[in-house]
Amino acid sequence: MAAMPDAPLTCLDIWCRAGSSSEKPGEEGLAHFLEHMVFKGSENLLEGEFDRQIEALGGSSNAATGFDDVHYHILVPPNVALPGLELLLNLVLSPSIHHDAFCIEREVVLEEIAQYKDQPDEQVFQKLLESCLAPHAYGRPILGLEESLKKSEPKNLKDFHQRLYKPENICLSIAGQIPKGIENFLSNSYLAELKNITGVNSPDSTSQTLIFNKGRMEIQIPRLEASRLLMAWQIGPAKNQLLTMGADIATSLLAEGRRSRMVSKLRENLQIVESIDMDITVLEQGGLVLLEACCHESNLDLVEKEIHKELSKSMKTNFNKHELDRACQLVKNGLYFSLETTSQVAGLAGNQTLWNRNQSLLKPLKYINYWTESQLKLDIFDLLQPEEGFTLIARPKEV
Repeated sequence: MAAMPDAPLTCLDIWCRAGSSSEKPGEEGLAHFLEHMVFKGSENLLEGEFDRQIEALGGSSNAATGFDDVHYHILVPPNVALPGLELLLNLVLSPSIHHDAFCIEREVVLEEIAQYKDQPDEQVFQKLLESCLAPHAYGRPILGLEESLKKSEPKNLKDFHQRLYKPENICLSIAGQIPKGIENFLSNSYLAELKNITGVNSPDSTSQTLIFNKGRMEIQIPRLEASRLLMAWQIGPAKNQLLTMGADIATSLLAEGRRSRMVSKLRENLQIVESIDMDITVLEQGGLVLLEACCHESNLDLVEKEIHKELSKSMKTNFNKHELDRACQLVKNGLYFSLETTSQVAGLAGNQTLWNRNQSLLKPLKYINYWTESQLKLDIFDLLQPEEGFTLIARPKEV
């Protein structure tokens, strides 16, 4: 629980270790499909009743499925937090999954997959993940596979829910004005009842080992507006927050803002890219550093050459104190900005607690001082060399 006494809304956020990486062969897409079906009603809520009651309380709801987990949250005025939580617990922990609603919503999900496949940028990104992470679940779309979903039945979703939506996999996060009597409420809630009937633990996820595939590939994509150069490198799992913080500082030095080395060189000086960005995808079994450059097709070779130069320079030349201070400040700002609302605070706290990282939300800031220039070169920039990653070149295809 994160007390924010002055917040006008309280966020109640249920997290569960039931993302797409928990799917077994043949279940591809069930994690996201179940997120849809949860909102179709429960043992005590008819379809649409949850939304109507939450709106009547002056609140709103949403959900999201990731590779590692799924979460459902509501935002409500503090004085109706307990009624809102009762509705949310009932909805998430006892979905009805009726056959007719199942069939209708499956078509909605299949259409969502079709739309995803029809977006050129998404095709490029998915090809990158598939190329460097397959056959691991991280290498396939969170939305799932059409063939698996078409073969699925309501029983498959019910079994998936029963297997994964259990107390040891669930975390409730609250941010805002903490409702009075919350401990007593939870001890008598559906969550407590579920704990009492839960039996022997069963395996929650696949036992796939994450292996990063290095290499290079070129593809052509119809309707792609500009050529793309994407690169990916593997970093440690989410629990290694020290390494994640170092990667964040390194990507800020290289490609965040006009003063960063790659943006300054490739976009501002040489003017050979429309944009160039680096980002981090944090995952429980092993994350990624991602680079994307958009440019005219005729500049692809030069762009790749200059990127390689900058990556090599990161190991051979020094960063001045101003560069390093600026990158560290950007990382600090990013963390502060991610904790401005009750939804953000509840989300981060819920995710950290779910994965047994119980700590102050600002604790990662303590890791910043560890990262000197020499330490960044040794532990981060050495990993971010072209030969250590996977490169994907995507060109527009004439149709």
